[in-house]
Amino acid sequence: MKGKDGAPGKVSTSLTPAKSVLDYSQVKVMDYANTITLEELKEQLYYYASDEMEGRFTGSPGQKRAVNYLRDQYQKMDVPGGGQNGDYFQIVPGKAFGKPELSSENVLAFIEGREFPDEVLVISAHLDHIGIEEGIVFNGADDDGSGTIALLELAEAFKEAVNDGYGPRRSILFLHVTGEEIGLKGSKYYTDNPIYSMENTIANLNIDMIGRIDPNQKDDPDYVYLIGSDMLSQDLHDISEAANKTSVNMRLDYSYNGKDDPNRFYYRSDHYNFAKNDVPVIFYFNGVHEDYHKATDTPDKIEYELYQRRIKLIFATAWDVANADQRPALK
Repeated sequence: MKGKDGAPGKVSTSLTPAKSVLDYSQVKVMDYANTITLEELKEQLYYYASDEMEGRFTGSPGQKRAVNYLRDQYQKMDVPGGGQNGDYFQIVPGKAFGKPELSSENVLAFIEGREFPDEVLVISAHLDHIGIEEGIVFNGADDDGSGTIALLELAEAFKEAVNDGYGPRRSILFLHVTGEEIGLKGSKYYTDNPIYSMENTIANLNIDMIGRIDPNQKDDPDYVYLIGSDMLSQDLHDISEAANKTSVNMRLDYSYNGKDDPNRFYYRSDHYNFAKNDVPVIFYFNGVHEDYHKATDTPDKIEYELYQRRIKLIFATAWDVANADQRPALK
Protein backbone atom coordinates (compact mmCIF):
# COMPACT_ATOMS: atom_id res chain seq x y z
CA MET A 1 0.00 0.00 0.00
CA LYS A 2 1.30 3.43 -0.81
CA GLY A 3 1.92 6.03 1.85
CA LYS A 4 -0.71 8.42 3.12
CA ASP A 5 0.10 10.88 0.42
CA GLY A 6 0.01 9.43 -2.42
CA ALA A 7 -11.35 -32.42 -5.82
CA PRO A 8 -13.78 -34.74 -3.99
CA GLY A 9 -17.33 -33.61 -4.04
CA LYS A 10 -17.01 -31.92 -7.40
CA VAL A 11 -19.69 -32.44 -10.00
CA SER A 12 -18.88 -34.58 -13.01
CA THR A 13 -19.01 -32.57 -16.23
CA SER A 14 -17.77 -35.13 -18.72
CA LEU A 15 -21.01 -34.98 -20.74
CA THR A 16 -21.53 -31.24 -20.41
CA PRO A 17 -21.46 -29.23 -23.67
CA ALA A 18 -18.77 -26.58 -23.62
CA LYS A 19 -21.08 -23.56 -23.55
CA SER A 20 -24.22 -25.00 -21.96
CA VAL A 21 -25.91 -23.30 -19.04
CA LEU A 22 -24.76 -25.08 -15.90
CA ASP A 23 -26.21 -25.24 -12.42
CA TYR A 24 -23.47 -23.64 -10.36
CA SER A 25 -25.43 -24.28 -7.17
CA GLN A 26 -24.27 -27.91 -7.47
CA VAL A 27 -20.62 -26.90 -7.09
CA LYS A 28 -18.93 -27.23 -3.72
CA VAL A 29 -17.08 -23.95 -3.89
CA MET A 30 -14.82 -24.64 -0.93
CA ASP A 31 -13.40 -27.70 -2.70
CA TYR A 32 -11.72 -25.23 -5.03
CA ALA A 33 -10.88 -22.75 -2.28
CA ASN A 34 -9.15 -25.58 -0.41
CA THR A 35 -6.63 -25.94 -3.24
CA ILE A 36 -5.08 -22.80 -1.72
CA THR A 37 -2.51 -24.44 0.56
CA LEU A 38 -0.19 -23.17 3.24
CA GLU A 39 2.75 -24.90 1.59
CA GLU A 40 2.29 -23.09 -1.71
CA LEU A 41 1.68 -19.75 -0.04
CA LYS A 42 4.90 -20.03 1.95
CA GLU A 43 7.00 -21.29 -0.92
CA GLN A 44 5.92 -18.56 -3.29
CA LEU A 45 5.93 -15.68 -0.84
CA TYR A 46 9.36 -16.56 0.55
CA TYR A 47 10.68 -16.34 -3.00
CA TYR A 48 8.71 -13.30 -4.14
CA ALA A 49 9.72 -11.32 -1.05
CA SER A 50 13.33 -12.51 -1.05
CA ASP A 51 16.41 -10.35 -1.42
CA GLU A 52 16.70 -11.62 -4.99
CA MET A 53 13.78 -9.33 -5.92
CA GLU A 54 15.67 -6.32 -4.53
CA GLY A 55 12.53 -4.75 -3.08
CA ARG A 56 10.76 -4.66 -6.48
CA PHE A 57 11.07 -0.90 -6.96
CA THR A 58 9.32 0.24 -10.11
CA GLY A 59 11.57 -0.07 -13.16
CA SER A 60 14.41 -1.76 -11.27
CA PRO A 61 16.05 -5.08 -12.21
CA GLY A 62 14.34 -6.66 -9.21
CA GLN A 63 10.94 -5.53 -10.41
CA LYS A 64 11.67 -6.96 -13.86
CA ARG A 65 12.62 -10.23 -12.20
CA ALA A 66 9.32 -10.15 -10.30
CA VAL A 67 7.13 -9.69 -13.37
CA ASN A 68 8.95 -12.47 -15.18
CA TYR A 69 8.30 -14.75 -12.21
CA LEU A 70 4.57 -13.93 -12.28
CA ARG A 71 4.38 -14.56 -16.03
CA ASP A 72 6.16 -17.88 -15.64
CA GLN A 73 3.76 -19.00 -12.90
CA TYR A 74 0.71 -18.26 -15.05
CA GLN A 75 2.26 -20.11 -17.96
CA LYS A 76 2.88 -23.15 -15.73
CA MET A 77 -0.79 -23.04 -14.68
CA ASP A 78 -1.87 -22.70 -18.32
CA VAL A 79 -3.73 -19.50 -17.54
CA PRO A 80 -3.53 -17.29 -20.65
CA GLY A 81 -2.20 -13.77 -20.78
CA GLY A 82 -4.78 -11.03 -20.52
CA GLY A 83 -3.10 -8.33 -22.57
CA GLN A 84 -3.33 -7.47 -26.22
CA ASN A 85 -2.63 -10.49 -28.43
CA GLY A 86 -2.57 -12.66 -25.31
CA ASP A 87 0.47 -10.95 -23.84
CA TYR A 88 1.08 -11.16 -20.11
CA PHE A 89 2.57 -7.65 -19.94
CA GLN A 90 0.97 -4.27 -20.42
CA ILE A 91 3.89 -1.91 -20.86
CA VAL A 92 3.58 1.21 -18.73
CA PRO A 93 5.70 3.93 -20.38
CA GLY A 94 7.79 6.56 -18.67
CA LYS A 95 5.28 9.32 -19.34
CA ALA A 96 2.87 7.57 -16.95
CA PHE A 97 5.41 8.16 -14.17
CA GLY A 98 6.54 11.60 -15.30
CA LYS A 99 9.96 10.05 -15.94
CA PRO A 100 10.72 9.45 -19.65
CA GLU A 101 13.58 7.11 -18.83
CA LEU A 102 11.39 4.81 -16.73
CA SER A 103 9.44 1.86 -18.08
CA SER A 104 7.55 -0.82 -16.21
CA GLU A 105 4.89 -3.48 -16.65
CA ASN A 106 1.50 -4.50 -15.40
CA VAL A 107 1.02 -8.29 -15.46
CA LEU A 108 -2.31 -9.62 -16.76
CA ALA A 109 -3.71 -13.15 -16.78
CA PHE A 110 -7.21 -13.99 -17.98
CA ILE A 111 -9.85 -16.68 -17.68
CA GLU A 112 -12.64 -16.18 -20.20
CA GLY A 113 -16.23 -16.41 -19.04
CA ARG A 114 -18.40 -19.23 -20.35
CA GLU A 115 -21.67 -17.31 -20.67
CA PHE A 116 -20.85 -13.61 -20.41
CA PRO A 117 -17.25 -13.31 -21.66
CA ASP A 118 -17.48 -9.56 -22.27
CA GLU A 119 -18.24 -8.88 -18.60
CA VAL A 120 -15.02 -8.86 -16.58
CA LEU A 121 -14.28 -9.13 -12.87
CA VAL A 122 -10.86 -7.65 -12.08
CA ILE A 123 -8.93 -9.04 -9.12
CA SER A 124 -5.91 -6.86 -8.45
CA ALA A 125 -2.80 -6.45 -6.32
CA HIS A 126 0.30 -4.32 -6.71
CA LEU A 127 3.52 -6.09 -7.56
CA ASP A 128 5.98 -3.39 -6.52
CA HIS A 129 7.52 -2.26 -3.25
CA ILE A 130 9.99 0.44 -2.22
CA GLY A 131 13.31 -1.12 -3.21
CA ILE A 132 16.66 -0.78 -1.47
CA GLU A 133 17.71 1.98 0.91
CA GLU A 134 21.29 2.34 2.14
CA GLY A 135 22.03 -1.17 0.97
CA ILE A 136 19.11 -2.71 2.87
CA VAL A 137 16.42 -4.57 0.92
CA PHE A 138 12.82 -3.74 1.75
CA ASN A 139 11.22 -7.09 0.95
CA GLY A 140 7.56 -6.05 1.19
CA ALA A 141 6.24 -9.46 2.19
CA ASP A 142 2.92 -8.12 3.42
CA ASP A 143 2.99 -4.98 1.25
CA ASP A 144 2.16 -6.35 -1.20
CA GLY A 145 3.77 -9.72 -1.61
CA SER A 146 0.74 -11.09 0.23
CA GLY A 147 -1.69 -9.72 -2.38
CA THR A 148 0.52 -10.72 -5.28
CA ILE A 149 0.79 -14.37 -4.25
CA ALA A 150 -2.92 -14.41 -3.38
CA LEU A 151 -3.69 -13.62 -7.03
CA LEU A 152 -1.62 -16.57 -8.21
CA GLU A 153 -3.42 -18.92 -5.81
CA LEU A 154 -6.84 -17.55 -6.76
CA ALA A 155 -6.07 -18.07 -10.44
CA GLU A 156 -4.96 -21.63 -9.76
CA ALA A 157 -8.20 -22.38 -7.89
CA PHE A 158 -10.33 -20.96 -10.70
CA LYS A 159 -8.27 -22.94 -13.24
CA GLU A 160 -9.13 -26.13 -11.32
CA ALA A 161 -12.80 -25.25 -11.78
CA VAL A 162 -12.20 -24.62 -15.49
CA ASN A 163 -10.56 -28.03 -15.80
CA ASP A 164 -13.64 -29.60 -14.20
CA GLY A 165 -15.93 -27.85 -16.69
CA TYR A 166 -17.03 -25.16 -14.28
CA GLY A 167 -15.19 -22.14 -15.56
CA PRO A 168 -16.69 -18.84 -14.39
CA ARG A 169 -19.77 -17.48 -16.14
CA ARG A 170 -18.05 -14.11 -16.45
CA SER A 171 -14.44 -13.44 -17.32
CA ILE A 172 -11.83 -12.83 -14.66
CA LEU A 173 -8.76 -10.64 -15.12
CA PHE A 174 -5.94 -11.21 -12.64
CA LEU A 175 -4.21 -7.84 -12.69
CA HIS A 176 -0.85 -7.20 -11.02
CA VAL A 177 -0.15 -3.48 -11.20
CA THR A 178 3.14 -1.68 -10.98
CA GLY A 179 3.94 1.69 -9.47
CA GLU A 180 1.47 1.65 -6.60
CA GLU A 181 4.00 2.86 -4.09
CA ILE A 182 4.80 5.93 -6.19
CA GLY A 183 1.21 7.08 -6.67
CA LEU A 184 -1.04 4.26 -7.92
CA LYS A 185 0.54 4.70 -11.34
CA GLY A 186 0.08 1.21 -12.81
CA SER A 187 -3.60 1.00 -11.97
CA LYS A 188 -4.19 4.51 -13.28
CA TYR A 189 -2.48 3.55 -16.52
CA TYR A 190 -4.65 0.45 -16.82
CA THR A 191 -7.91 2.29 -16.14
CA ASP A 192 -6.91 5.06 -18.57
CA ASN A 193 -5.89 2.45 -21.17
CA PRO A 194 -8.08 -0.55 -20.32
CA ILE A 195 -7.69 -3.82 -22.16
CA TYR A 196 -11.31 -4.57 -21.23
CA SER A 197 -13.67 -1.61 -21.16
CA MET A 198 -14.50 0.05 -17.88
CA GLU A 199 -18.20 -0.16 -18.80
CA ASN A 200 -17.96 -3.96 -18.93
CA THR A 201 -15.79 -4.21 -15.81
CA ILE A 202 -18.33 -5.45 -13.29
CA ALA A 203 -16.25 -5.10 -10.10
CA ASN A 204 -12.73 -4.83 -8.73
CA LEU A 205 -11.55 -6.89 -5.77
CA ASN A 206 -8.27 -5.33 -4.69
CA ILE A 207 -5.86 -7.08 -2.31
CA ASP A 208 -3.22 -5.00 -0.55
CA MET A 209 -1.70 -6.31 2.70
CA ILE A 210 -3.62 -9.35 3.98
CA GLY A 211 -0.91 -11.38 5.75
CA ARG A 212 -0.57 -9.70 9.12
CA ILE A 213 -2.55 -8.60 12.18
CA ASP A 214 -3.28 -5.02 13.14
CA PRO A 215 -2.08 -4.61 16.77
CA ASN A 216 -5.55 -3.28 17.59
CA GLN A 217 -6.99 -6.68 16.55
CA LYS A 218 -4.59 -8.95 18.43
CA ASP A 219 -7.26 -10.15 20.89
CA ASP A 220 -9.65 -11.20 18.08
CA PRO A 221 -7.50 -11.71 15.00
CA ASP A 222 -9.89 -13.66 12.74
CA TYR A 223 -10.83 -10.56 10.79
CA VAL A 224 -10.17 -8.57 7.64
CA TYR A 225 -10.89 -4.94 6.92
CA LEU A 226 -13.20 -4.29 3.97
CA ILE A 227 -13.23 -0.87 2.39
CA GLY A 228 -15.56 0.39 -0.33
CA SER A 229 -17.87 -2.61 -0.55
CA ASP A 230 -21.09 -0.57 -0.25
CA MET A 231 -19.96 2.76 -1.61
CA LEU A 232 -20.98 2.17 -5.21
CA SER A 233 -23.03 -1.03 -5.09
CA GLN A 234 -25.20 -2.51 -2.37
CA ASP A 235 -25.31 -5.70 -4.46
CA LEU A 236 -21.55 -6.17 -4.17
CA HIS A 237 -21.67 -5.62 -0.42
CA ASP A 238 -24.50 -8.15 -0.03
CA ILE A 239 -22.69 -10.75 -2.16
CA SER A 240 -19.57 -10.25 -0.04
CA GLU A 241 -21.44 -10.69 3.24
CA ALA A 242 -23.23 -13.83 2.02
CA ALA A 243 -20.02 -15.35 0.61
CA ASN A 244 -18.30 -14.89 3.95
CA LYS A 245 -21.09 -16.66 5.83
CA THR A 246 -20.97 -19.68 3.51
CA SER A 247 -17.17 -19.92 3.41
CA VAL A 248 -14.79 -18.96 6.23
CA ASN A 249 -17.21 -16.85 8.30
CA MET A 250 -14.56 -14.50 9.62
CA ARG A 251 -15.23 -11.07 11.08
CA LEU A 252 -15.59 -8.41 8.41
CA ASP A 253 -14.48 -5.12 9.91
CA TYR A 254 -15.69 -1.87 8.32
CA SER A 255 -13.82 0.52 10.61
CA TYR A 256 -12.07 2.21 7.68
CA ASN A 257 -14.97 2.00 5.23
CA GLY A 258 -15.52 5.69 4.66
CA LYS A 259 -14.37 8.56 2.51
CA ASP A 260 -13.92 10.61 5.69
CA ASP A 261 -11.56 8.07 7.34
CA PRO A 262 -8.61 10.19 8.57
CA ASN A 263 -6.20 7.50 7.34
CA ARG A 264 -7.64 7.95 3.82
CA PHE A 265 -7.26 4.20 3.13
CA TYR A 266 -10.04 4.36 0.50
CA TYR A 267 -7.77 6.57 -1.58
CA ARG A 268 -4.48 4.78 -0.96
CA SER A 269 -4.58 1.59 -3.01
CA ASP A 270 -5.35 0.58 -6.57
CA HIS A 271 -9.10 0.00 -6.21
CA TYR A 272 -9.48 3.78 -6.13
CA ASN A 273 -8.70 4.13 -9.84
CA PHE A 274 -11.52 1.69 -10.59
CA ALA A 275 -13.93 3.40 -8.21
CA LYS A 276 -13.24 6.71 -9.98
CA ASN A 277 -14.57 5.01 -13.11
CA ASP A 278 -17.79 3.86 -11.40
CA VAL A 279 -16.61 0.28 -10.98
CA PRO A 280 -17.80 -1.24 -7.68
CA VAL A 281 -14.84 -2.15 -5.47
CA ILE A 282 -13.79 -4.04 -2.37
CA PHE A 283 -10.39 -3.36 -0.83
CA TYR A 284 -9.15 -6.23 1.39
CA PHE A 285 -6.68 -5.02 4.02
CA ASN A 286 -5.21 -6.16 7.35
CA GLY A 287 -4.35 -2.67 8.58
CA VAL A 288 -0.95 -1.23 9.30
CA HIS A 289 1.56 -2.77 11.72
CA GLU A 290 4.99 -2.11 13.16
CA ASP A 291 6.77 -3.37 10.00
CA TYR A 292 4.80 -1.27 7.50
CA HIS A 293 7.23 0.25 4.98
CA LYS A 294 10.20 -1.06 6.96
CA ALA A 295 12.92 -3.55 6.06
CA THR A 296 11.41 -5.85 8.69
CA ASP A 297 8.34 -6.61 6.52
CA THR A 298 9.62 -10.12 5.83
CA PRO A 299 7.95 -13.48 5.00
CA ASP A 300 8.61 -14.99 8.43
CA LYS A 301 6.26 -12.39 9.97
CA ILE A 302 3.23 -13.51 7.92
CA GLU A 303 0.35 -15.19 9.79
CA TYR A 304 -0.02 -17.93 7.20
CA GLU A 305 -3.19 -19.65 8.44
CA LEU A 306 -5.01 -16.32 8.69
CA TYR A 307 -3.58 -15.28 5.33
CA GLN A 308 -4.94 -18.50 3.81
CA ARG A 309 -8.41 -17.92 5.32
CA ARG A 310 -8.56 -14.42 3.89
CA ILE A 311 -7.67 -15.68 0.41
CA LYS A 312 -10.38 -18.34 0.66
CA LEU A 313 -12.86 -15.60 1.53
CA ILE A 314 -11.82 -13.61 -1.52
CA PHE A 315 -12.13 -16.71 -3.69
CA ALA A 316 -15.66 -17.39 -2.44
CA THR A 317 -16.62 -13.76 -3.05
CA ALA A 318 -15.09 -13.72 -6.53
CA TRP A 319 -16.85 -16.99 -7.33
CA ASP A 320 -20.23 -15.55 -6.40
CA VAL A 321 -19.64 -12.28 -8.26
CA ALA A 322 -18.47 -14.02 -11.42
CA ASN A 323 -21.27 -16.61 -11.39
CA ALA A 324 -24.24 -14.49 -10.31
CA ASP A 325 -27.26 -14.16 -12.57
CA GLN A 326 -26.68 -10.40 -12.79
CA ARG A 327 -23.64 -8.17 -12.44
CA PRO A 328 -23.59 -5.98 -9.31
CA ALA A 329 -25.83 -2.99 -9.84
CA LEU A 330 -24.61 0.53 -9.16
CA LYS A 331 -26.49 2.58 -6.63
